[in-house]
Amino acid sequence: MFRATAMAATPIADLLQLPMGERVALAMALWDSLDDEGRSEALPLDADLCNELDRRWAGHLKNPAAAMPWEHVRDQLGLG
Repeated sequence: MFRATAMAATPIADLLQLPMGERVALAMALWDSLDDEGRSEALPLDADLCNELDRRWAGHLKNPAAAMPWEHVRDQLGLG
């Protein structure tokens, strides 16, 4: 679990030495700290990408059983 109080004055080089799980927790804590407007500014989506995401989401809602489990995707990418 990420400990925010211990990171207040920690240089980025030290943060990059954290174990993977703690780096992920830190990244998620930072992302979660943004409001919707902040997230939109941090990750702007153009119209084409929005349309593609909407198309994929609609496809998933129409047939959720067609989704692949994450473990299968990782195996296909050779990350298993």
